[in-house]
Amino acid sequence: MPHLETSASPFEAALERIRSQTKKPVYETWFRNLELLSVDDEVIRIGTPNQFVKDWIEGSDLLHTLALSMRESYGKELTPELVLTAQPEESEEQGALPPPSAPKPAAPPLLEKDSSIQLKADYVFGGFIVGPNNRLAHAASLAVAENPGQAYNPLFIHSAVGLGKTHLLQGVCHTVLKRPGNQSTKILYLSCEDFVNRFIEAVKDGELEQFRYKYRNVDVLVIDDIHFLADKERIQEEFFHTFNTLYNAQKQIILSADCAPSEIPTLEDRLVSRFKWGLVARIDLPEFETRAAIIKQKGEAKGYRLDDDVVNFMASHINSNIRELEGAINRLVGTAHLMNCAIDLQFAQQSLADIIGGDSARVTMKDICDVVVDRLKVKLSDMQSKKRTKRVTFPRQLCMFLARELTDLTLSDIGGHFGGRDHTTVIYAIERIQERVSKDPEVSHLVDDLKREARALSSQGR
Repeated sequence: MPHLETSASPFEAALERIRSQTKKPVYETWFRNLELLSVDDEVIRIGTPNQFVKDWIEGSDLLHTLALSMRESYGKELTPELVLTAQPEESEEQGALPPPSAPKPAAPPLLEKDSSIQLKADYVFGGFIVGPNNRLAHAASLAVAENPGQAYNPLFIHSAVGLGKTHLLQGVCHTVLKRPGNQSTKILYLSCEDFVNRFIEAVKDGELEQFRYKYRNVDVLVIDDIHFLADKERIQEEFFHTFNTLYNAQKQIILSADCAPSEIPTLEDRLVSRFKWGLVARIDLPEFETRAAIIKQKGEAKGYRLDDDVVNFMASHINSNIRELEGAINRLVGTAHLMNCAIDLQFAQQSLADIIGGDSARVTMKDICDVVVDRLKVKLSDMQSKKRTKRVTFPRQLCMFLARELTDLTLSDIGGHFGGRDHTTVIYAIERIQERVSKDPEVSHLVDDLKREARALSSQGR
């Protein structure tokens, strides 16, 4: 039977852990006003102050953060169940739209059970903003969704992180599965890392034939981050035969990567050639008009019609990728909602000051190296040497990743700062940090801190 906590110390400890591991605005906006209601052997019921906070935590990675912290405090697995503890109030602030009356998006259709990536309900074509930077990739994805296995096979989409590759891949899956008569279509959607790990397990357990049947007996195979095949000769051989089997059977293959096929380090020529058989489409950074359209759309999706001066301010100052745009919108809307105030230009400038910081183009490689050296206590000379120890490799990869994010340097220029390493080494470093950021909250927070420190350092006019 569930029981009420007589002492909230484990709960308070969990919130304190979250506070120490997240940025202050994130904690203040989403976690500070949570309250413990009850806890049993499997579920911890947590009160939330309003529907907006409840929906936002449940629909984001914050729910995982909450569950992880509760597990650490209580010493067991607990599923957070968020409960609205206050009645919604009438909102009359300027710029706020009426609460949407439409039902929430329907649950996404199901992929094959062996898929390691599941579909997000809002990653559909209707929610994708099309601009000059992504028009080809979007059109090709629509064509594939309309006629899988026939239009462009394979479809290979590549871009830097956070520009919409995953949205397009999932848009294809949604469309294919929801079309009448396609309910039995088999779509297997997974990351390349999972493909690699499952192949290794199959070899170890003597189940290679079962593995081959599983991945060669589908209608659509979607592999995210295919560049993870780099330096894996035997697995490239396996994927080569899987590719051929599906292609010859006119089954659709969709791949995504951080770079073009020819730029994937040590990828066999025969795979590079096959990846180009269909269509290779690149997504570039969105230009100003596309960024502005994204900001307007996502603001309205959260119930706010943003003024043009606010939209123009955000679109002018945040130009790295769509994820940073979304983060800024979340901060702006969340803060305005909790403070019950209007969103005007002054409010946006104050709320986003630490996100926008200085102009990213002013950040130099020296700024980046200085903050990494100071934080990780490593010598710059070691990072520029041929040393490959973990103590040196991780900071070096961080510098390369940050340089790609914060400067206009080319891959070759970045490699030149670290002992003349070539662009393939820089690509490898960037993908390693991206992988760790997506899986390790500590690394994610470290990267955010280093970005902020590098921008602050550059703003001092050095």
